[in-house]
Amino acid sequence: MKIEFLPEAKAELDDAVLYYELQIKDLGSTFKSIAKSTIKRVATFPTAWTEIRPSIRRCIMHKFPYNVLYSIEENSILIIAIAHHHRNPNYWTNRVK
Repeated sequence: MKIEFLPEAKAELDDAVLYYELQIKDLGSTFKSIAKSTIKRVATFPTAWTEIRPSIRRCIMHKFPYNVLYSIEENSILIIAIAHHHRNPNYWTNRVK
């Protein structure tokens, strides 16, 4: 399935990549690779992960404390948030109807 990002989710991904890259050389690249792998799994098996709200699902990233929150649209997967585990768990809810 086609993958689309809300602008806020894309910014979260980019910010996390930059944060990790500033911590340890190449850690940002590792984070981005794992995020892409997680999103690819979501696109391949969109209904495999827990529905945390009506029409919103959560896939936990491996090795990093992040969730990929997404919805299954008619012709695509919409990435709603790349959410850190220690952030308020409901901060992203204003992004969806």
